[in-house]
Amino acid sequence: MIASPWRPLSHAEYRASSWFPGLTGLRALAALAVVFFHYGGPVVDRLQGWIAVQLFFVLSGFLITTLALREEDSTGRISLRAFYLRRTFRIMPVYFLLLGLTALAVTLAGAYESSRLADAMPFYLTFFNEVVDYNTPYPTSWSLGVEEKFYLVWPALLVLTSFAKTGKTALRLLIGAGALGVVLGVLPLAPAQQWASLSVHYGSLVVGCLPALVLHHPRGFAVLRPLTSPAAAVGVALGFCVLQFSVKPLGQAFGGHWQFVVPVYAVGSALLLVAAISAGPVRRLLSSRVLTFIGDRSYALYLAQTGAAGVTGLLLPTGLGKAVATSAVALLFACALRRWVELPAIAFGRSLRKRERAPAATRPGPARVE
Repeated sequence: MIASPWRPLSHAEYRASSWFPGLTGLRALAALAVVFFHYGGPVVDRLQGWIAVQLFFVLSGFLITTLALREEDSTGRISLRAFYLRRTFRIMPVYFLLLGLTALAVTLAGAYESSRLADAMPFYLTFFNEVVDYNTPYPTSWSLGVEEKFYLVWPALLVLTSFAKTGKTALRLLIGAGALGVVLGVLPLAPAQQWASLSVHYGSLVVGCLPALVLHHPRGFAVLRPLTSPAAAVGVALGFCVLQFSVKPLGQAFGGHWQFVVPVYAVGSALLLVAAISAGPVRRLLSSRVLTFIGDRSYALYLAQTGAAGVTGLLLPTGLGKAVATSAVALLFACALRRWVELPAIAFGRSLRKRERAPAATRPGPARVE
């Protein structure tokens, strides 16, 4: 069934969609926003691209939950083995290769100890990246530490609740809402306590899981369906643009405590996500060839940006030119990594779980969770 571009999406059309190209475009924009924040200097400071990592978290929560729910409908169960095989072969080959290359580069430069990579290495090897000081040669990997621990808990909760005879969706929503309530409850402690500050990132992941649960259920979908109309989707997208440029003023309004801005941004990201899956101008823009090309390589691009900046830094000072050049070099790295590392690793992971694979039509597409 093909969705009409002139009316809201139906639940049947949503469930029949095996491809969410608009979400791939969002991943591209999020990755580029982070790179431009790191290397663009004062010119792009107002954009506050650092917070786009939260958009990654929201998308990740949505996609892994959607995949699990569709697998449950198709096969009658959620396979933790299949989930962890997907995550392992999607994330770890590129992650460990770049970590190894980073270690090799700083060792050859005689800076393995002075760069603080030696102190950080045990945390990087065990995915506790988020507790490492940002001033190391592999700084952007902190978000992987957050996601990997979330992946240990949330899929297991979905499996545990899959045995409920009735009210399964309501139970899962209650658990998600409870987890989000805990995060918001400890938020006042965040400025003084690192653990409370870090917890806000898990809130963004949960915020992404909640719309996946709602949209999967027919009654829940009916609640959010108005947001999938073309006019509403455009309105949500414009509102998100305003939110993006309001991040710095919001942070100042909260006394400079960025943690209080994150939940607001995460909710805005979740609404944008709903708008991006429906037919209309927003999805057409986000699913353009350029954005989907970058989005498919956004994971490697995000991790490779520090190495790319080491190359461009030889010629360019911090500024818009360096941000553009660093994005281009990181994309070149990402293209190589995708061709020779990511895709072969994903294919190998698929070969290991052939017996547990869901039918292709039930699997979310290019905004891949694999």
